[in-house]
Amino acid sequence: MKVLQIINSLGTGGAEKLLLDTIPRYVAQGIEMDILLLDSKKTPFFQQLEALKCCNIYHAAKDNSVYSPRHIRAIIPFLKKYDLAHVHLFPAQYWAVLAKKLSGANIKLIFTEHNTTNRRLEHPLLRRIDKLLYQYYDRTVCITSGIRDVLVKHTGLPQARFPVIENGVDLAQIKEAMPMSKSAIQVQLKDEDKLLIQVAGFREQKDQATLIRALTHLPQHVKLLLVGDGITRPTCETLVDTLGLRDRVLFLGQRTDVARLLKSADMVVLSSHYEGLSLSSIEGMASGKPFVASNVPGLKEVVGGAGLLFDQGDDAGLAEVLSKLIENKEWYNQVAAQCVQRAEQYDIQKMVNQHIELYEYICS
Repeated sequence: MKVLQIINSLGTGGAEKLLLDTIPRYVAQGIEMDILLLDSKKTPFFQQLEALKCCNIYHAAKDNSVYSPRHIRAIIPFLKKYDLAHVHLFPAQYWAVLAKKLSGANIKLIFTEHNTTNRRLEHPLLRRIDKLLYQYYDRTVCITSGIRDVLVKHTGLPQARFPVIENGVDLAQIKEAMPMSKSAIQVQLKDEDKLLIQVAGFREQKDQATLIRALTHLPQHVKLLLVGDGITRPTCETLVDTLGLRDRVLFLGQRTDVARLLKSADMVVLSSHYEGLSLSSIEGMASGKPFVASNVPGLKEVVGGAGLLFDQGDDAGLAEVLSKLIENKEWYNQVAAQCVQRAEQYDIQKMVNQHIELYEYICS
């Protein structure tokens, strides 16, 4: 079986990290798999996958914008070489369908919906286009049952068209990672500092601003590591300067040693407005540190009853939760243990096996 993964890029993000971690596993189980990118930037994830030499990495077009319709014709030649294409994220979701329609290729199409919501569902025109294009996917994989329910209502298609396969994480990689000294992360950090960490791309969805504001309610020795990059980073940097937090907030950019950073921090936070099934949340819980997340769809289902939840956007409420963890070591250890136990439910191999079963079913 020959499978082509199609995605916008290998930039920072859960879907991108998922492909980096899973493609070698598919190949090891006998699936011939390659990846097609709309963006040609050689990001850290790109370089890591390239170094593994387990698949071919192709670029659809040299146009730097993933939103360029030029990608439609650029995708067409690839569709005639594979049995199945597994597509991720918008706008690759649209371009793949249109490429298949124009090419007349017999390739099967699967799409994974990674988020519980998107702006297209609220836009009158895009909502209609969206509803139509889902019909051309043989299956749309939903990473939670909540996403499936939203899409069944949105499209009017049968529930059987939306199988639920939860995302997974390479738990062994997290467990085996060695922590760093705090000064190795940044020379000005001290052993007595308490480190918060959030691993997320800088975009509106992730709401790093709430976590930054929470620092104003916490003692001076509490510091924040922000891992990732993106369009809202300059706004967050301005907020840090405005609040006088420049010596307490460290912008680490894109990193390939996330597992070690998680092990080196004291608490892991994700302050998103919404999520699908966040890989960052699972990795954070697997790190052996207390995980604190906003009480929103895609996080409350995964974190609730193990880690701790706060009202989204409530920086004072978030600070209160973090303060209690810092002050109560027994509770800190209890929450950390609960998080590790919850993360065990999301092993990556289980997800890979379920996808392979779906590929074989669709291609038969």
